[in-house]
Amino acid sequence: MYHYAEPVARLIAALNRLPGIGPKTAQRLAFYLLHTPGDEARELSTAILEAREKIHQCSTCGNLTDTDPCRICADHYRDQTVICVVEDPKDVVALEKTREFKGLYHVLHGAISPMEGIGPEQLTIKQLLGRLAGNQVRELILATNPDVEGEATAMYLTRLIKPMGIRVTRIAHGIPVGGDLEYADEVTLARALEGRREVD
Repeated sequence: MYHYAEPVARLIAALNRLPGIGPKTAQRLAFYLLHTPGDEARELSTAILEAREKIHQCSTCGNLTDTDPCRICADHYRDQTVICVVEDPKDVVALEKTREFKGLYHVLHGAISPMEGIGPEQLTIKQLLGRLAGNQVRELILATNPDVEGEATAMYLTRLIKPMGIRVTRIAHGIPVGGDLEYADEVTLARALEGRREVD
């Protein structure tokens, strides 16, 4: 990027590191930001820094939050006997949009993927087992993505938790195989939750 002034080149390079942002999009965004009024640019940078400083993982479920425990874990009206296990905090948002699920969540922060060097110890499975030890949970809903890694993770958790006498269910595959929960619409997610089945 030798033909850009150094600060512009650095801005384009930084934007290009964001997921889904290629060089041309990074360039367009950089020039948009350069023409943004100063107070709007400062507001954006402040919002980014504030989110980085104030957002952390809930000590109970692993979801991203600015309070501990998070608002979902602290809500005593939610069903404390059902936990829905998801891979990513974005999946919690997607499921909450359906307004169908009234239980609690557990965020794994990934899925088992030997190819990428991610095993059970890199996920929050130990914390999940700690939550199940209290004998209050009746059902564990596995809402991992319907891809190879998500299926492997669901199978691993099923074998680990079934002997504990807890009902383990898997969301129905209204979500296409290879798809991500965050991109599914509310109706599809609601049907997937309603059609969950017990895992053998």
